[in-house]
Amino acid sequence: MSFTFQEWQARAAEIRVNGNAWIDGVRCPSSDGTTLPTINPMTEQPLAQIAATSTQDVDHAVASARNAFERRLWSGLAPSERRVIMKNIAQTIREHQQELALLDCLEVGKCISEALEDVEESAVLFDWYGELQDKHYDQVAASPDGVQATVSYEPLGVIGAIVPWNYPLHNASVKLAPALAGGNSVVLKPSEESSLSALRLAELCEEAGLPRGVLHVLPGYGHVTGEALGRHPDIDAIGFTGSTEIGKRFLVYAGESNMKPVWLECGGKSPHIVFDDCADLDAAADAVISGVFTNAGQVCSAHSRLLLQDGIAEEFLTLLQKKIKQLIPGHPLNPDTNLGPIVSRSQFEQFIDYLKVGKHEANLLVGGDVVTVGEGSLFVMPTIFTEVEAKHRIFQEEIFGPVLTVTRFQKDMDSVALANNSCYGLAASLWTQRLSRAHRLCDLIQAGTITVNGVDAVSPQTTFGGMKQSGIGRDYGLAGMHKYMALKTRWIHY
Repeated sequence: MSFTFQEWQARAAEIRVNGNAWIDGVRCPSSDGTTLPTINPMTEQPLAQIAATSTQDVDHAVASARNAFERRLWSGLAPSERRVIMKNIAQTIREHQQELALLDCLEVGKCISEALEDVEESAVLFDWYGELQDKHYDQVAASPDGVQATVSYEPLGVIGAIVPWNYPLHNASVKLAPALAGGNSVVLKPSEESSLSALRLAELCEEAGLPRGVLHVLPGYGHVTGEALGRHPDIDAIGFTGSTEIGKRFLVYAGESNMKPVWLECGGKSPHIVFDDCADLDAAADAVISGVFTNAGQVCSAHSRLLLQDGIAEEFLTLLQKKIKQLIPGHPLNPDTNLGPIVSRSQFEQFIDYLKVGKHEANLLVGGDVVTVGEGSLFVMPTIFTEVEAKHRIFQEEIFGPVLTVTRFQKDMDSVALANNSCYGLAASLWTQRLSRAHRLCDLIQAGTITVNGVDAVSPQTTFGGMKQSGIGRDYGLAGMHKYMALKTRWIHY
C-alpha cells in the first residue's frame, strides 16, 4: 500500500521513539545517565535524547554477549532452528516496514521511498543468511587410510559491529545477519546520528526468537563507545563500515589490544566510465544520475567520477543536464521526493567547503546552489563539475554529497589510468558493447565490484568490499559470514 505525503506525515507524528540502549534484552539508559540528541535534518530540531553509552556499558554488554556465547544459547541450536529464527527476523522486519522506514527518514533525512527499499533489503539479508544455516558444509580433506582430516567453520565468539549513518537499518543488517549466521553474539554500535532503527531492530530480533543476550545495541559517541569496542580484550573481531580515517583507528585499537581481526568497509570515489560505443546513452545517463545522486550522494560507493570518451562527451553532457532537472529537493516524507537533505549541519558545512574548492578548480556546469525546502535549509541542488583533472581535490577526495565530476579521455588505457588514480577502490561501472573491452577493463580496474552496462550492482549472493584504502575483507555472500568464523582442522587417526 502506498501513502500520500499527508498520510506519511500523520504516521510520523504517531511515532514514539525510545533512545535507550539495548543491553541483555532490555532497554536501559547509559550507566552514567549521559545522553546525546538525535536531530531531524529536515527541521534541525531534536527528535529524541539517545543514551550515550559509556565504557562500563560496553563491559556490561560484552560480558552478557560472552555469557550467551559460552552457554551456546545461539550457536548450540540446530542449524534448522537458527534458520527458522533468522527467517522470522526477516518476516518481522517486513511487518514493521513502515515504522523502520520512518525512523530512518526522520533521523537522517532519507527519502521515504529509498527508506522503504532499505527495509526490504535488510529483510532479504536475514532471509538469505537464514537459508544458509542448514545448507553450509564443512570440508573433508583427502587423507591416507586410517586417517580422516576435516576442516570446519566455527564462530569466533563476540563480534563488535560499528556502522555509519547513511543507511542506518541496512548497514546494521549487513553486519548482523552474517555475524549471527556464523553463530556469534554481537555488540552493535550505530552512528550517534542514526541509532533509532538499530535499537528497534534489536527488539524485533528478540521478538522473532533470537535468544536473550546474543545481540546488544549501544548508541553513543565514537571516541567513547566505538573505541571501547575496538580496544576491548573480549571482542573477537570487529566489523566496521565508515570513513577510511576512522577505519585506520580500529587497526590501531586492535594492534594495541588483543590483535582481533578488523574487517573494514571504508570510503570510495567510484569511477563511472562511458565509452563511445555505448548502445544506450539514455540508460547510461539514468545510471549516472542514480549512481551519484541517490541518498543525496551520501553513499560510500557513490559513482562520483564520470569518465567520458571524447566521441560522446558533448551529447552525453547535454543529456545529463536534461535529466538532472528531474531531481528536485523536497521533504523526505513526500513519496515524490528524490533528493533529500544533507544529514547534519556539520556535514552540510563540509560539503559547502567542497563546492568552493570545486568552483576554484574546475567548471561548474550545473547546480551548486543551496536551497530551502519548507523549514529545511540543508538542501543542495545536484551539482556537476566539468574540466576536472586527476590532480584536483574534487577528483581525489570523497565529498559525500550530490556532486559529480566529469573528466574526458580518448583511449581505453587513459580511462584505466584515471579510474585507478585514487587511493580508493570500492566500486566501478562502465558502459560498452565490446565484450573484450569489458573483460579487459574488469581485469585492470582496481575495485572490489565492477558493473558493466549498469551501476553499483550488489546482492546477498555476491561479495561487496574494496581494495586499497576502501577497506579489508568483504560483506555479503559466504565471505561475509566466513570472516566472522574460524577455521578448525581435525586429524582423526582410527
